[in-house]
Amino acid sequence: MGITGRRDQEIHDVVGIGFGPSNMSLAIALKEHGASAPDHPVRSHFFERQPTFGWHRNMLLPSTTMQISFLKDLATFRNPMSRFSFVSYLHASNRLVQFVNNQSFIPTRQEFHQYLEWAAAGLSDQVTYGAEVTSIRPVTGSGAAAPDLLEVEVRSGDGAVSVVTARNVVVSTGLVPRMPQGVTAGERVWHSSEFLTRFNALDPNGLRRVAVVGAGQSAAEVTRFLYDSLPHAEVCAVIPSYGYSVADDTPFANQVFDPDTVDEYYFAAEGARDAFWRYHRNTNYSVVDADVIRSLYQRSYDEQVRGTERLRFRNLTRVDAVESSGSGARVVLRSLLDDTTKELAVDALVFASGYDGLDPARLLGDDFDRHFQRDAAGRHRVERDYRLVATSGLTCGVYLQGGTEHSHGLSSSLLSNIAVRSGEIADSIVLRRTERELGRHPEEASKAA
Repeated sequence: MGITGRRDQEIHDVVGIGFGPSNMSLAIALKEHGASAPDHPVRSHFFERQPTFGWHRNMLLPSTTMQISFLKDLATFRNPMSRFSFVSYLHASNRLVQFVNNQSFIPTRQEFHQYLEWAAAGLSDQVTYGAEVTSIRPVTGSGAAAPDLLEVEVRSGDGAVSVVTARNVVVSTGLVPRMPQGVTAGERVWHSSEFLTRFNALDPNGLRRVAVVGAGQSAAEVTRFLYDSLPHAEVCAVIPSYGYSVADDTPFANQVFDPDTVDEYYFAAEGARDAFWRYHRNTNYSVVDADVIRSLYQRSYDEQVRGTERLRFRNLTRVDAVESSGSGARVVLRSLLDDTTKELAVDALVFASGYDGLDPARLLGDDFDRHFQRDAAGRHRVERDYRLVATSGLTCGVYLQGGTEHSHGLSSSLLSNIAVRSGEIADSIVLRRTERELGRHPEEASKAA
């Protein structure tokens, strides 16, 4: 469908693509900057393709908890006095005292999602839902020596396409679910990101045998949920490692997620960066919280006491092939112990096989993407302020919230550092705007600064 027209004639200082926690945190940082400089606010707007706010809804399983402190919310590490903090949410919900009495730093996932919904409601004037950004391109032909404006193409739910003009964009489109090569998701073969929707669409009485593939937190949580929800079913956990490995959340290990560690990682030599990943992958990747591991082992042990076996663990096992049918799937499992294979017929097969990071090239397109530098491994080079490094004289900015693990470290795709990161991006946008205005309108810019 062709472009129906421009959304408006305003030039935004920044357009945010996606409205998950990272860009919500940025919207809060920009809003609070506007409160401190009401005569010269940052003009911003965000576009989210979902019809309403939602964050990992399909993994809001009963009793599951966050893996971070409640203080690592959208704003506190940047501004402890923010009205968008988790503590402010608890106060607004009349639950602050009860949360303190609960004596836990870790909220449930359900409660944290409610907090995010509450924050999103307070930012409703900053976002358009049901609007997918399909491309970003520089404005050319304006007579400027280098493009300083971007056109952002937006498709609404009815298929109409409009164009928004901005000086900067912040891409935060989230992670992309990853399925094993050759495996296609379907009615009975699911990725964990769609778990609850798929599970709730089926009659649980028809699920007599289910299998979960993976060694990380999502795999363990789904396995526990299926075991508890289907008391008549056999639940098979297919684990590529020898059982689940515990996530290291001890204080020294957790320092790799500290805001100051981003500087140490960004400016470190390549060998030091490799050491970060080699020594500290077990803080987040293919690991499980200790309480979840213990709860699953307890269920398994209780079965041994009763002389039953409904929960089965197939350790050091990988999936060789999957054949789907309307009523289930057949999966070929290969043991890494003796290289033997075994076929398993299941009524549902869940892959907790992780995610791929965002790739901004999809939105930038080949013609625009070539204006940005890549490293020897083919990854985008990123400035310390999370802005893509341009190969030409572009003065417009493309910032990334996510997809910067190679440049900024382990916290890049996690919640731990989003408040500080969003503040740094907001500061960069404001500083670059001030520098531009000083160059063109010195008197006005000095007032704004």
